[in-house]
Amino acid sequence: MDFEPEVTTTSTPKAAEFDYPQAKPLALLRDTECLLRRKTVKTLMPVLPPPVANNLQAASAVADESLSELAEIDLDAISDDELKPARIFIGLTFSGFGALFMVLLVLYLDALHPELSAAEQIREYWYQYVWFVCLGVAGMMILGREAMRPKN
Repeated sequence: MDFEPEVTTTSTPKAAEFDYPQAKPLALLRDTECLLRRKTVKTLMPVLPPPVANNLQAASAVADESLSELAEIDLDAISDDELKPARIFIGLTFSGFGALFMVLLVLYLDALHPELSAAEQIREYWYQYVWFVCLGVAGMMILGREAMRPKN
């Protein structure tokens, strides 16, 4: 008796390669948003009062123009150096909002719950504290990453 397994060679079929059109992400966003917005505006126009309906129609036209301008942007042409100010701004925004919300939370607790001690306030509102600290830490991480990024 031969206990050696028989080797059968079966070729795996190659995956069919389809030629999908390479749509730009911003053009895809523009087209998708336009399809949704135009149906919504068309549905809301008869229900709204005339001044509000006119404002909605004007806002829709502005959105069309803005998204058409955005769709013309070539994302591959944007260099890493051009994105540096935006990354710094986002990091500062996260850190600033984290600190601002923390101050507002402390102000809220001191104004509306003066009977609670600091430990009781933290025990009662720990979830908000964690969110605001995490927001600030995320901003600091973005800023630290940007500071450690090698210069060209």
